Amino acid sequence: MMSQMPQLSACPSCEWPLESGDRFCGACGYDLSAVPARPDDSPTIAMNGAPPGGPWPEVPHPPAEVHLPADLRGTESGEQAPPPSGPVVGSPVSPVSGVRFDRSPEPDEYVLQAPDPRVAAGPPTPPEGTKVCVACRAGRVDDDGYCENCGHAQPRERDHMEQEAGPIAAVSDRGLRHHRNEDAFTLGTSVLPDGAPATFAVVCDGVSSATRPDDASLAASRAAAEALLAALPQGTHPQQAMHEAIVAASRAVNSLAAEPATAREHQPHQNAPACTIVGSIVTPSLLVVGWVGDSRVYWVPTDRSSPPARLTEDDSWAAQMVAAGLMNEAEAYADERAHAITGWLGADAYELDPHTASFKPDRPGVVLVCTDGLWNYAEAADEMAEAVPADAAVRPLHTARVLVGHALDGGGHDNVTVAVVPFPTPSQGAGSA
Repeated sequence: MMSQMPQLSACPSCEWPLESGDRFCGACGYDLSAVPARPDDSPTIAMNGAPPGGPWPEVPHPPAEVHLPADLRGTESGEQAPPPSGPVVGSPVSPVSGVRFDRSPEPDEYVLQAPDPRVAAGPPTPPEGTKVCVACRAGRVDDDGYCENCGHAQPRERDHMEQEAGPIAAVSDRGLRHHRNEDAFTLGTSVLPDGAPATFAVVCDGVSSATRPDDASLAASRAAAEALLAALPQGTHPQQAMHEAIVAASRAVNSLAAEPATAREHQPHQNAPACTIVGSIVTPSLLVVGWVGDSRVYWVPTDRSSPPARLTEDDSWAAQMVAAGLMNEAEAYADERAHAITGWLGADAYELDPHTASFKPDRPGVVLVCTDGLWNYAEAADEMAEAVPADAAVRPLHTARVLVGHALDGGGHDNVTVAVVPFPTPSQGAGSA
């Protein structure tokens, strides 16, 4: 029969209160079974040797074990101490010596515990080709852009975009204040009927006050690029091709306004999708620009002793005030109404009026096609030229990154997009958008 455990009211090690039947101290983990059982016939002895209740006979006590210093053999440096002569109690405090052991003896090997089948395993690895969460690296990303495992919102693909197509490049960034990037761009290279190379860049800026501005800018840039790729190899004059590309972009944005009959019932006051557009075509001898809205094209010559220039005029309230002679440019653009646009692509636009112009620069340089998210921080042509690296014509992607960084350093209040197109177009094989 197993010996009965002594009934203690407090832990001998830390004096933590105990309950009947405790085998270990709940505070320090002391092994209560190591406490020797109290003899049933040993009453409490008073300080004077007599029991408090009467003249009880004295109970002889065994003499305490005494050790002299000579009884313990010392150890020299590097020599291990001899093992103890008696068993080591595997509890924090030995009831025999009263010495506290900070660590209990550890076995040489540990038995591995089998996994608990009640513990749920981690999420299975999604099949190959599935978009995986950037946070937990395990959950699948749903159509709304959230992880089905941890719920983490995923960065949008359009938050920062970079592209290099032959000698041209573009960078687009969401900026520091907007919750999404509503800009879009498309780059392309083609060949004219005489074999001369041609490059183009189209940049669109979604109108934030309209519905689905990001969809509008993307649809417009793609439609314009497709039109240019079809028209330029057929011999269409680049300026006419640019006009037709803007018309095609307008149709693409207008088609986004087609909605189910119930859509207006839920959002009766929403505007049709809308965006601005600006583009440039560069050949070995010709530079063509086209636009609707307030996105711009700048010309920056490689020889900085020659003046840079802005090649577009904004469809905006400020530009109208300057054109009418009612304000000078500084006054107009300082007004809070300055950036209210008067021309855009969309089903609710007043009238589609594509602007196009052609130039024949007499020296090499770069063409910058950008949204107002950039030129707000370098509005004048001289200011823009100062931000452009000297080797822009041979490092277009680096230049685009530098210009986007210039806007972000200035505050990044809007989406920022810029395409860098060297002039003249280098002679090389044709590509596609």
